[in-house]
Amino acid sequence: MTKFRVLTIIFFAIILISCNSEKTKNNIEKENITQTEIKSDTLTKHLKPFKSELPTIGLLMYNGVLQSEVIATSDVFAKPTKSGKQIFNVLTIAETEKPITTEEGIKILPDFTFDNCPKLTALFVPSAYDMYAQVHNEKIVNFIKEKNKETEFVVSNCAGAQLIGKSGIADGHKIVTWIGGGEQLQKDYPNLKVQNDSLVTFVEDGKFSSSNGNLASYISALNLLEKMTSSEHKNFVESYLYLDRLQNWKK
Repeated sequence: MTKFRVLTIIFFAIILISCNSEKTKNNIEKENITQTEIKSDTLTKHLKPFKSELPTIGLLMYNGVLQSEVIATSDVFAKPTKSGKQIFNVLTIAETEKPITTEEGIKILPDFTFDNCPKLTALFVPSAYDMYAQVHNEKIVNFIKEKNKETEFVVSNCAGAQLIGKSGIADGHKIVTWIGGGEQLQKDYPNLKVQNDSLVTFVEDGKFSSSNGNLASYISALNLLEKMTSSEHKNFVESYLYLDRLQNWKK
């Protein structure tokens, strides 16, 4: 009897250990699956792969850039269709691979450099409070000149108009800059048709368009979005961004 009891105890002990091992294994597998799902959701779900068949929107960047003028364009063009379909490549470009520090202190790692930038459909040229370094940077100016040869659209926001003026690509075309900057822009680049920035927020002339910058950069981006897609999609993006809430904020 004693031997039988010992064998019985050993038998049940083996079963218990086996069950616990299986539970532990299942728990580990579930934990791993959960962690994989979390990683997939937070690290990859939002990523938008570069698709060569899609129009490509390039956002020029440099140290001291006003981040609102970069964010506005990406905000508008990175939004999918109502069905969730990606319809644009939106990428940032800088002179080097080093992180760009915006005027507001946010660091942004560029997707491409001047040397490996893919073909662009549209180039957006933002501004900084002090444009001296950018206007006197031949690599930036030459990049704008070269990309103008392939792009269908070039957009400047705020003092980005100075880079457009320096490059000479929009000579003879209408342009607007930041509020208060038009007179100097016209003096520096007499071949531009500088508009009255106290009255004009946005202007379009051929492939070139421009705005006063900052939040007005949404206007230039939305205008081009409608031109490249449809009024229905532009309205969808506006609703996605709650722009009506901003417009009605002070009412």
